[in-house]
Amino acid sequence: MSGSAAAHRVCPHCGQVNRVPDAKAVDARCGACRQPLFTGEPAAVDTARLDRFLGRDQRPVLVDFWAPWCGPCRVMAPQYVEAARQLEPGFRLLKLDTQAHPDAGARFGIRGIPTMILFLRGHEVARQSGAMSASDIMGWARQAAR
Repeated sequence: MSGSAAAHRVCPHCGQVNRVPDAKAVDARCGACRQPLFTGEPAAVDTARLDRFLGRDQRPVLVDFWAPWCGPCRVMAPQYVEAARQLEPGFRLLKLDTQAHPDAGARFGIRGIPTMILFLRGHEVARQSGAMSASDIMGWARQAAR
């Protein structure tokens, strides 16, 4: 999209859908709760909130399916945060705890964790299992979103 384009962005705090010009996305705040739309941190979601992002957010949505007991997930967590700092606001990065929300693991066919799935307009376009560095996450996501 061009710099003058706008896109729907879901607020990670309240779930409100906001229409945001691309040129103002970095500093955008939610029209409902006034919180920043992008914080440089992946937003933790449950399945209902994930569905909201997948159904309404118009930018690529990258989801890390993880669990707190998973060693590789814990190793990758700071790398995923760094990737969020670099990829936002062009991408929305989310985290979904499969231990707290096992239905999501079954629904999305998660066989091992960590698993990242990239969605474009609600449709899965790429999937990667295993821990990755921030630079590998960014390269993979950018390539897959083309």
